Amino acid sequence: MSDTNNNARIDDDESAELRNRFYNATIIQRLDINPDLAKFRIRPDLPIPEFSPGQYVALGLGNWEPRLPDTQAEDVPEKRLRKLARRAYSISCPMLDDAGELAPIDTIDYLEFYITLVRHAGSPDSNPPVLTPRLFCLHEGDRIEVQKKITGQYVLGDLKPSDTVLMLATGTGEAPHNAMVTSLLASGHQGRIVNVTSVRHASDLGYTAEHQKLMQQFPQYCYLPYSTRDPINLDPSLEDYVGKQYLQDLFRSGKLAESAGVDFSPATTHVFLCGNPSMIGYVPPGGKPLSTPGMLSVLRDAGFDDSTDLQGAGSVRFEKYW
Repeated sequence: MSDTNNNARIDDDESAELRNRFYNATIIQRLDINPDLAKFRIRPDLPIPEFSPGQYVALGLGNWEPRLPDTQAEDVPEKRLRKLARRAYSISCPMLDDAGELAPIDTIDYLEFYITLVRHAGSPDSNPPVLTPRLFCLHEGDRIEVQKKITGQYVLGDLKPSDTVLMLATGTGEAPHNAMVTSLLASGHQGRIVNVTSVRHASDLGYTAEHQKLMQQFPQYCYLPYSTRDPINLDPSLEDYVGKQYLQDLFRSGKLAESAGVDFSPATTHVFLCGNPSMIGYVPPGGKPLSTPGMLSVLRDAGFDDSTDLQGAGSVRFEKYW
């Protein structure tokens, strides 16, 4: 069980004063996908500055705020109790408005975030997760901090209207791709747009309905979801057994191109990668080779280039979380 009583060291009046001092945005809607995954729509008090699809911003909550039960305990020292815990998140997009029309980021007055609840640190030596155990206590009308600067180099860049765009993501790494997709479609992009997401369980797919509607409206758009830990991935006795579906294997085998009906040629294709670092497979200069190659290695073998000076077709862009 978590320590939910850090705020007991601060009375209600001081908590209210701290929130008034630090928080500058309101949660206007929370859409739960499952108990550990939700979309948060947050409206800053001030107008949202112009930004590009794919960029990110930090969210903050006070260390005095309560934590969700059944998350890792956190002992907040007194010197940090009245400060904010912050984490950066890529900005997603509703994709469609209530009327079923495209809703790119420049047409809405809120920011959408697609966030997984991290209940425990990845290893016993790691610090407890600081933001999501607090964030998942909040609901519509609650206040939060959104930092003023929206930033990031993971953006669409130089695309020709006829180019093919391949986006590969794991989990909530889909978020920036959703913002990119709606921007491309709203701008009249005619080339194929293939948006691929791999998750542990199909229940972790939070935008399926929106993607299906987009595919009905835009024949150049294709959404391909895959899972790795559902029964169809693990139980060979099932009639619809497919095995674990990792993006590297799907691309290398040609199954991804077959499912999309696209020839992912470096001459015409731009690739975007976001999500699990193991999927991306970035090795820093001097770093140890990975035991299992990531997409960067697979794409290089296929003739793509992930050097930072290449922006046209054949380029690979990826979000760095390190």
